[in-house]
Amino acid sequence: MKTMTCKQLYGPCDALIYGESSQEMMENSKKHAMEMISKGDKVHVEAMEAMKEQHANINPEAVKKWMEKFQNEFDAQPEDK
Repeated sequence: MKTMTCKQLYGPCDALIYGESSQEMMENSKKHAMEMISKGDKVHVEAMEAMKEQHANINPEAVKKWMEKFQNEFDAQPEDK
């Protein structure tokens, strides 16, 4: 199990997100963001809108590079004790 913050996952806060894999970490990050958005948290709403806007203009090669970068960042995180 590894732990990263919402900010490390390109979000706006210091909430802790957990995952056994990079995929699980991304899924849990999305769940956190959706929960905060459903509560009306403005900074998460703004971050999600900005992310959607960026993703609308990204080509497949850029997505692949982003995924590789995230995988490397996840791999570099120490395992929880």
